[in-house]
Amino acid sequence: MKSLNRRGFGRGRRPWKRWAAIILIVGFISVNFLARQHARSMLNFTDAGDRTSPPETLSFLEKSKVLLTGVNVPRPQATRPASDLATDVETLTFTSEDEISLEAWYVNRGDERPLVILFHGYAAEKSSLIPAAQAFLSLGTSVMLVDFRGSGGSSASYTTLGVHEALDVAAAVRFARESLGHSRVVVFGQSMGSAAILRAIAHHGVEPGGIILESVFDSMRHTVRNRFHAMGLPAAGGAELLVFWGGRQWNFNGFSHKPMDDAKSVNCPALFLHGALDPRATLAEARRVYDAVSSPKVFSSFDDAGHVPLVQHAPERWRKKVSDLLAEVE
Repeated sequence: MKSLNRRGFGRGRRPWKRWAAIILIVGFISVNFLARQHARSMLNFTDAGDRTSPPETLSFLEKSKVLLTGVNVPRPQATRPASDLATDVETLTFTSEDEISLEAWYVNRGDERPLVILFHGYAAEKSSLIPAAQAFLSLGTSVMLVDFRGSGGSSASYTTLGVHEALDVAAAVRFARESLGHSRVVVFGQSMGSAAILRAIAHHGVEPGGIILESVFDSMRHTVRNRFHAMGLPAAGGAELLVFWGGRQWNFNGFSHKPMDDAKSVNCPALFLHGALDPRATLAEARRVYDAVSSPKVFSSFDDAGHVPLVQHAPERWRKKVSDLLAEVE
């Protein structure tokens, strides 16, 4: 009787073990498939359709759809013409180390003052930098607004949140010095542009005369986590899967993309500008990047600003901080 009970019990358990294993395997594959699709949709620009709205504005049903299908981010194209920047603007092209064609708008105000090279954020393009560039022009500098790979007039249709874009920063600085003859170069970045600048300094030998970093994040992992929080979702695990699959697609280690580590290589005057209410790159993240810089530096937070171009949010204060930095590289 005991023998029959043991055999009966055993036969009853084995199917449940098999089904549990199958469910776990299917779940693992499904979660990784979704993570890969989400990473792909975030890093690869599409040819058509409307851009997915910011997660804070999505309804429950819209968020559910995004979770299943991923976001849609059309390839960024200029929303304003070059002539809006200045009447004497020139359109330039040059090539990155990995053979990406890059386009820039250039306004030359002579060699007496620095050239400021401006780099945009994620899923943006160079015309979004016109307000900041016009402010720099009013301060007497020359300006060059660069389209990262995948945006505007540059080639390719992808982004890596600052990893491969660091090569674009290096190419722009090299072109400005070797082909345009500017010896004093200041670089300005917004969000992803700031991360690309720091990576270019740490990994590609770029040595600007000064840096102005707006809305910088401290690591790829944290900025992806912030997007989960904006969706109202737990970030643990999911963010890490997106970082992993994003790196796999474009051959980089997303976990090692840490602007706060790259900042240790900065050896020029640095200005940090940050919105205190920024949900994409928090104030605490920016402070960690700032703390890693050992050269002369200033941190300025804008108490009622989020993840927005700060020159439009508080123009006079922005101009004063930027002017002080430019005076250090005269």
